[in-house]
Amino acid sequence: MQRPPLCLITGANSGLGKVTAIELARNGFDIIMLCRDEIKAQRVQQEVQAASKTRNVYLVQCDLGDMQSVRRAAGEINRRFDHLDVLINNAGRVVNDLQYSPGGIELTFATNYLSHFLLTHLLLDLLKKSNEGRIINVASELHYAAPFDLDNIVKRDKSDYSAIGAYSDSKLAKLLFSFELADRLMDYGITVNALHPWLVDSNFAEDGDAKGVLHLAFSVAKLFAPEPETMAKTHIYLASSPEIHNVTGLYFARCKPLEPSDKARNQKLGLQLWQLSEQLVGIEYPIPQPPLLAPN
Repeated sequence: MQRPPLCLITGANSGLGKVTAIELARNGFDIIMLCRDEIKAQRVQQEVQAASKTRNVYLVQCDLGDMQSVRRAAGEINRRFDHLDVLINNAGRVVNDLQYSPGGIELTFATNYLSHFLLTHLLLDLLKKSNEGRIINVASELHYAAPFDLDNIVKRDKSDYSAIGAYSDSKLAKLLFSFELADRLMDYGITVNALHPWLVDSNFAEDGDAKGVLHLAFSVAKLFAPEPETMAKTHIYLASSPEIHNVTGLYFARCKPLEPSDKARNQKLGLQLWQLSEQLVGIEYPIPQPPLLAPN
């Protein structure tokens, strides 16, 4: 008997992550929900189970702002499961005031990007055991305006801190990571794609991190946003469509390829970010860099 595909979704207890979990469960996927708020996630877990054909919906607690929490969660996943078919790096947050992770890394960058860089590394062996491994990184259209200075992305000047700037930088980092990883995994049968989710009518920026004018701006924008059920279609398409089982290294919106910024396609910048990320989390990916980017 063929086993159901297994999908892990970060931030699966709200917004697009929740909708994606429910819809994939309805389509026969087993689901791993990776969530910061365990109490809230337990209620959503029951909703996903009610919608599921298999009721195999698992919950793993993880604070993506803390790399030690990411390591603990990945260790638990590797102990409990013998494969992983789809990894959706979905979770994200916007932080109104400059904050740092327990490891001393700017919190938006740590949560939205670096945690997913580390988590993906720690789950690669499970993905390699899939017949058709897929990695999906949720980025944002805001990456087009990212200031992105690698020298200041870990430690930021408080007087010059911009919540939107930090958020945009984290999403550009996710795209640079996606394209670099797609090249490196080309020979492993694992595809890597990114998507723009649009600003949707969800509880994004409602956790107290966004305040004042920033919170007001998101609140007004959401009045004109599509429902999560509409915009989650790209997540579901990339996770389940047979049309793209060999498609890798692209950026999608509304289920169609979208051209990213020139900076997102800058291979030199992508390699520099990759090397910095390895240093920050203290690991080295067990996959070689493509010959095109090999140092002289």
